[in-house]
Amino acid sequence: MTSLQTRCAVTNHPPPHILVMEDEETVARGLEMVLTEEGYDVDLAFTGAGALQTVANKDIDLVVADLRLPDSDGMEIIRIVKERRPETQVVVITGYSSIDSAVDAMKIGVADYLPKPFTESEIKNAVGKALSKERPEKPAATDTRDVAVSPSLIQKQEVLRVLERTHEDAAFASNLLEGDASELNEYDLTTEARAAIASADLRWLKAHVGTLSDEQMVFINKRLEREAW
Repeated sequence: MTSLQTRCAVTNHPPPHILVMEDEETVARGLEMVLTEEGYDVDLAFTGAGALQTVANKDIDLVVADLRLPDSDGMEIIRIVKERRPETQVVVITGYSSIDSAVDAMKIGVADYLPKPFTESEIKNAVGKALSKERPEKPAATDTRDVAVSPSLIQKQEVLRVLERTHEDAAFASNLLEGDASELNEYDLTTEARAAIASADLRWLKAHVGTLSDEQMVFINKRLEREAW
């Protein structure tokens, strides 16, 4: 029995109800398994329409939401859910992360934003933190200038942008491998992040960015190979 299940049994409260809105069935089923093992009550929706129907018919405490769906824009579905039930928490998961979508997500009250791929630990932590938040009122701010985006989130996105570019832009990757740190000047990186990229500090990257894709690891592996020589 998990700590969550124990607390629910002691307090005689039902477990939090989570809706996973994800069109890739293998991802959805995997999340269902992980979250059910943690003690949550989990429903799945493979489309935006299905998600809205579930939210209309059941008390959903949290939505784990993909942004790309076969029938609709995931961000628009989140916006509708937050308008109808502002107390419902949302954790975004996406394989197409960007600063713009992160800002949009925070503006409408999303609790966390996880780029794919993510680890079991990352999704468990994100869900746990989101459910521990106080129930918010409907957000009043509508101007992106009023949105406080987490510096750590911005840093995470900027590092991912750099690593994605190393896979797409051979000249950029080559210059970085040769030690040309000026290539990073256009990115909003802290000194620590710049050093981690330049030295391929995998421990720092995993701690601050999370699990990297095979494409993102290509540059890191090449940099580590140079260090070995």
